[in-house]
Amino acid sequence: MTNKGFLSAEKDRGILMVLSGPSGVGKGTVCAALRQRSTNLVYSVSATTRAPRAGEVDGVNYFFKTKEQFQNMIAEGELLEWAEYVGNYYGTPRSFVEETLNAGNDIILEIEVQGALKVKQQFSEGVFIFLLPPSLEELQCRIENRGTETAEAIRRRMQAAAEEIAMSEHYDYFIVNDHVDLACDRIQAIRTAEHCRKERYIPKLKHWMQEVL
Repeated sequence: MTNKGFLSAEKDRGILMVLSGPSGVGKGTVCAALRQRSTNLVYSVSATTRAPRAGEVDGVNYFFKTKEQFQNMIAEGELLEWAEYVGNYYGTPRSFVEETLNAGNDIILEIEVQGALKVKQQFSEGVFIFLLPPSLEELQCRIENRGTETAEAIRRRMQAAAEEIAMSEHYDYFIVNDHVDLACDRIQAIRTAEHCRKERYIPKLKHWMQEVL
């Protein structure tokens, strides 16, 4: 039989995981820890029109574009989402995501809620994870401990956090970031489970059975 080991030999398409959560919840810390654990987990690289900072590398930290290039990407539908912030554009290139997934690699996109919902409109097969603090009191303490925010800025961040949490119903999974290692364990468990979803196996099973029958 020619299909021996077909299910295990066939390389799966990768999974897009989208991670969001309020400011101060620890998204960047969790993503950095995940990347250290999983060498085959790719971190999504955004496109931007801002100038490179010292040490930043094109294609590694960002895809650096002119405003004209970025606007052409918008017009051609080449971005899963985009936004303008402080005079510069930021967005997620569709081609980078698709090429990574087609190579069989999982990719994680750390993004705010509004951008994540735009991605979901175009990429419904993605896995959307919302990172929660243990409590709002703990979240406020984390922001205050940065020592970089005024009382008014902290109030605005907490108000924004409440608004983002109210929109979290659009996500597939909730993870409480009470400890970075535990949060990574939970995300890895989701990743493993998603690779075992029946929807990922049915096309291969049908092909397999056609060969058998």
